Amino acid sequence: MPDRHILRAFDRDLREIQAEIMKMGGLVEEAILESARALAARDPELAEKVRRRDREIDALEARINEEAARVIALRQPAASDLRTLLTVIKIAGNLERIGDYAKNLAKRTAVLVNMPDIEGAPRAIRRMAKEVEQMLKDALDAYMRHDAALAEEVRQRDHEVDQMYNALFRQFLTFMMEDPRSITPCMHLHFIAKNIERMGDHVTNIAEQVIYLVTGELPEESRPKATGFSEEGLTP
Repeated sequence: MPDRHILRAFDRDLREIQAEIMKMGGLVEEAILESARALAARDPELAEKVRRRDREIDALEARINEEAARVIALRQPAASDLRTLLTVIKIAGNLERIGDYAKNLAKRTAVLVNMPDIEGAPRAIRRMAKEVEQMLKDALDAYMRHDAALAEEVRQRDHEVDQMYNALFRQFLTFMMEDPRSITPCMHLHFIAKNIERMGDHVTNIAEQVIYLVTGELPEESRPKATGFSEEGLTP
């Protein structure tokens, strides 16, 4: 029977790692919303704040990975506990990638400040970002509660993000065909919309890891995807 002291030490270590995951998740949620708000308001200072804070997100991922590796090496956890630690590492990796996409959005905002406005696009992008942020919040709640049903709901909601992206893609094509002066800003906005769509994919990955954590199996069914469009040559 495992020593009670070892079990208590493991539980303490796990709580500390989970606290770091939730802190990281909160920073990423904030980065999603603030990068979209910076775009809508054409606020380069807020965009720069998002870019600077990405370093904190990266540092948290490194710390989580180091702590998880240390616990695995020292505590030799049982299978279910090992699954928890491996899930933590994968969630941290997905959060780091979402933070990178938010940083990229902020970089594009600085460029778009001096370009013609594309009517309705910043508002639509902000709505799309808000949906992804809410999905992430629910995915992290599902992780903390070990709620596979909520994780599956998040996984299915990625379809809505895909639909938003496709609608924006069509909108940008229309603007570019009607007015050549809109081509450059539309290219940047398309890149931003694609980044947010990819954020949704990483949130879906987090939800799938929660399902794996709870059930021991990854989802077998492919999640629904909205009909896509060829983007070849559009991403600058």
